[in-house]
Amino acid sequence: MVPDRFSPPLPIDAVLDDVRTSLEANPRLVLVAAPGAGKTTRVPLALLDAPWRRGKLLVVEPRRIAARAAAARMAESLGESVGQTVGYRVRMDSKISAKTVIEVITEGVFTRMIVDDPLLDSVSAVLFDEFHERSLDGDLGLALALDGAALRDDLRIAVMSATLDGGRVASLLGGAPVIESAGRAFPVETRHVDRDPLLRFEDQVAEVTLRALREDEGSALVFLPGQAEIRRVAERLEGRLPAGIRLAPLYGALTGAEQDFAIRPCRPPERKVVLATAIAETSLTIDGVRLVIDGGLARVPKYEPDTGLTRLETVRVSRASADQRRGRAGRTEPGVCWRLWNEGQTAALQPYSTPEILEADLSQLALDLAAVGIRDPGALAFLDPPPRPAWREAVDLLRGLDALDDDGRITTEGKALARLPLSPRLAHMIHRAADFGAARPAADIAAILTEQGLGGEATDLADRLQRFRSDRGQRASDARAMAAKWAKLAAGDNASDAPAAPLSLGGVLALAYPDRVAEARGQAGAFRLASGRGGMLEDHDRLARDAYIVVADLAGKAERARIRLAAAISRDEIETLFPARIVVETAVVFDPAARAVRARRIRRFGAVKLAEEPMAAPTGAETSAALLSGIRRTGVDRLGWSKDQRRLRERAGFLNRTVGEPWPDLSDAVLADTLEDWLGPFVDGVTRLDDVDAALLGAALDRLLPFALRQDMDRLMPSHFEAPTGSRVPIDYGADGGPAVEIRVQELFGLDRHPAVAGGRLPLTLVLTSPAHRPIQTTRDLPGFWRGSWRDVAKDLKGRYPKHPWPDDPLAAEPTRRAKPRGT
Repeated sequence: MVPDRFSPPLPIDAVLDDVRTSLEANPRLVLVAAPGAGKTTRVPLALLDAPWRRGKLLVVEPRRIAARAAAARMAESLGESVGQTVGYRVRMDSKISAKTVIEVITEGVFTRMIVDDPLLDSVSAVLFDEFHERSLDGDLGLALALDGAALRDDLRIAVMSATLDGGRVASLLGGAPVIESAGRAFPVETRHVDRDPLLRFEDQVAEVTLRALREDEGSALVFLPGQAEIRRVAERLEGRLPAGIRLAPLYGALTGAEQDFAIRPCRPPERKVVLATAIAETSLTIDGVRLVIDGGLARVPKYEPDTGLTRLETVRVSRASADQRRGRAGRTEPGVCWRLWNEGQTAALQPYSTPEILEADLSQLALDLAAVGIRDPGALAFLDPPPRPAWREAVDLLRGLDALDDDGRITTEGKALARLPLSPRLAHMIHRAADFGAARPAADIAAILTEQGLGGEATDLADRLQRFRSDRGQRASDARAMAAKWAKLAAGDNASDAPAAPLSLGGVLALAYPDRVAEARGQAGAFRLASGRGGMLEDHDRLARDAYIVVADLAGKAERARIRLAAAISRDEIETLFPARIVVETAVVFDPAARAVRARRIRRFGAVKLAEEPMAAPTGAETSAALLSGIRRTGVDRLGWSKDQRRLRERAGFLNRTVGEPWPDLSDAVLADTLEDWLGPFVDGVTRLDDVDAALLGAALDRLLPFALRQDMDRLMPSHFEAPTGSRVPIDYGADGGPAVEIRVQELFGLDRHPAVAGGRLPLTLVLTSPAHRPIQTTRDLPGFWRGSWRDVAKDLKGRYPKHPWPDDPLAAEPTRRAKPRGT
């Protein structure tokens, strides 16, 4: 029977007896209840008098605001205050007492609880609410609960959700029963508005919101991806809302009082416009809302293993999320949902949101598992197992923080980090800072980094810290109190010790993010991180001209990603904090301007250069490789080849093209590709391109063309043609038409056969020139030329060069290199 205190009736009431009966017979249960059914507040109360209950009932919620709201509604239904039968525990806030039986806690709190007490001895049941959100803490919490329950037959575990693959979760729970409940959903009319490419997103959201308020009654819930968009839409609505309509932002960084105002019902005829992130998708019923304006976007964390950064990415919502948002309009009465996309695009949306475990930094997961003695996540039952590459990355990070040993077991340092309710990086920062007497500044920094909006939005961490410490608001006060607890926990007995050395804010931050230490790259505001990634500050930013900074937050993927939070650090401090990570290396490179190899000694912290100085290039393979690389870039043809060496290469190349083996191809392209083979053995100790001279190249050519091979080449393909006058004229073996000789025609008088190479089998191409070395004829048949066109050519030459002999019968004339004697 449903207790009398359950009023007004809700759809979930119809299955509460089934839930009680099922959990009495079977310690596992999957409850699929549509939005508005009332599962969050009714199921825990219905189990208060269950015969198996001996200890507490834990209701695990994904979000703080939902946890506080659920506790308040349950306490109200019992006619009590929060903290009596029903209480809550969330980050920075709790209301419980010795009387508390139902604790509504966030997933992060539950994870810490079960790591400290794997058997949950004082707990009778754990109810995972809104499990479809699939946060990393939620998946881990369920896996650990199932692991602990293997040793406790009396521990009840129920998984509850509105949009969930119940059969898949039931299988994970060992074939648990699945109970379904209809929701209390009033009709919701869906209206689609195409995105206007000429309007900014915030402008169109504001216009659609005003239109919805004009056309229909009731309060409005506007879904936006993040705090920045909420602020910009609020600015556009200020002064334009009709009288009696108030704005109410709703996101995680607000104080409890501000969140309570957003979800509190209005007093008619007042209306309100709640500008919310995805925080309002589930668990919350905001009375009076019958209008939903859905921008269709969500901001989700995406982990980049290559950089070690988790960045927020704006993505399209899934169909399940869009349906959840739409359902908000029909919780208490018929409503209207305005969607900022066309109807056809709905089918293209991803069915469900990607589970965080598949895209997140898994270092916290790995540390939590190591704390309970689990080194392999495969030992636990996960709905989606952690990806192996991300798991290895997480383990490597924890080893770098000295939290795990080489075998993956938790160390003393790791146990200290696990005691702090923070990510391993931030826990390490506070714990190490305690050695310098800086645990409290480190804890304050951790509070700013984990609680969005604290300290404002300045880029310089010093500005945010100052504002955070002077903020008199309740949320800042709670965060400072929480930071004080962290600092005390990390400092332990050393809390009052004098610091070993002062630490700057950048030094403290570097303890968490050594891979984000960054150096200036020349242009104001341009930095290179130790991880190799680039980042940019506005050139007018205070930190833009610092030599070194530490980056806490970076937005964007490109080389010019925007640095959103950083602190200055000195080179000396980097050297002091990370001596074991600093390497000294010799950089050997080819300098094209100097045409020489240059060497520098560099002190480096990751990709960050701390110092460098010139040094003599060392003898050895590295210098030789740099020289050969420089030759390859400069060009083999620009080496100090002699004329004879170039002709030798041409002859060998001609033989290679016409005959093939054993004649080598000595073209520029082939020699550039094989530099290491033919030139490498001869450049040991050489650093300048100019020192690769003809003598060195000659020695290399001797290996390419051994003496015997060169003798054969000289016989077959002589380097020169010996003219009848005795002149030795070089033969051009690189000519397109085959071997060619350029020679004055007079030197061939009397020659009755055409010159040839290759034992007379390959005629030379003769380029015949005038006394002024201007071409007059090209021929491969000299006797034919004498008998044919010579007379016409000679007649022309007599006119131009009268001082030279131009016989009618060149075959009977004497070859000559001279003009006619005077007087003839």
